[in-house]
Amino acid sequence: MTIKVGDKLPEAKLGMMKDGTPGGISVSELTAGKKVALFAVPGAFTPTCSAKHLPGYKEKAEAMRAKGVDTIACVSVNDVFVMNAWGKDQDVGDDVLMLADGNGDFTKALGLEMDGSGFGLGKRSQRYSMIVDDGLVTQLNIEEPGEFKVSAADYMLGQL
Repeated sequence: MTIKVGDKLPEAKLGMMKDGTPGGISVSELTAGKKVALFAVPGAFTPTCSAKHLPGYKEKAEAMRAKGVDTIACVSVNDVFVMNAWGKDQDVGDDVLMLADGNGDFTKALGLEMDGSGFGLGKRSQRYSMIVDDGLVTQLNIEEPGEFKVSAADYMLGQL
């Protein structure tokens, strides 16, 4: 079953680099008492994700914070090292928290898994964005396969 507006995010551990060392953060730690703009991409370093999706959130970070967003987080079914390297490559700094869903457990729990085997990607995340208030989904935008519209930073900014 796919997560929907009004649902609480499932608990999971997401990978991230902390002081140059692989670490993690739980979904509850990430969202407790915060408004989080969370978006997911099928893969780090992939064309649309690198050219439009992640750069849009970096570009709109200040405007999102001005509208009450505490944290902007990017999730992908990649490992923590890849997500860290991609964040550095895209120069996101502290604007976007780069989170690895290495085994896809969080993605699967959300019901937003896709099969990218036809492209050699294996199981990945669908492209989506959501606004999460203190662990509850208040907005959810799931892209149709091959699309990039409703998960974009501009679209989310209009929902805040």
